[in-house]
Amino acid sequence: MSREQPAARSDFRVWRKFTTRWADNDAYGHVNNTVYYQWFDSAVNAWLVEQELLDIQHGDPIALVVETRCTYFAPLEFPHDVEVGLAIANVGRSSVRYRIGIFGSGEDTAAARGEFVHVLVDRASRRPAEFPARWREAFAAIS
Repeated sequence: MSREQPAARSDFRVWRKFTTRWADNDAYGHVNNTVYYQWFDSAVNAWLVEQELLDIQHGDPIALVVETRCTYFAPLEFPHDVEVGLAIANVGRSSVRYRIGIFGSGEDTAAARGEFVHVLVDRASRRPAEFPARWREAFAAIS
């Protein structure tokens, strides 16, 4: 089995900056793996809100996470800035797979790369809903 390679900055279209916190480090002196998933969730959902696609409090439909994965290449630690890159891998009828890169500030290659899958659902029934045209347009802009 060949090892996955780190992503490059050029693989991503949208960026969000986070600052590591003291509590992010674990007993081994680096950012704990669970924090990466928090960055994934925050980067994706902030972008959706900025695009006015997702109204977290009252919107319908909503997007639910159904899959995540992450491969780690280099440690990150407190205190440092982290840049999270976001792009679209593919879009289905009601699901979207995001590509995510976690970079130390100014670094050219990712410290980690992952995927995050949302399924669009009706708020009340939680049944899949087809992406409206404006969602698809926003996805196309960062594919």
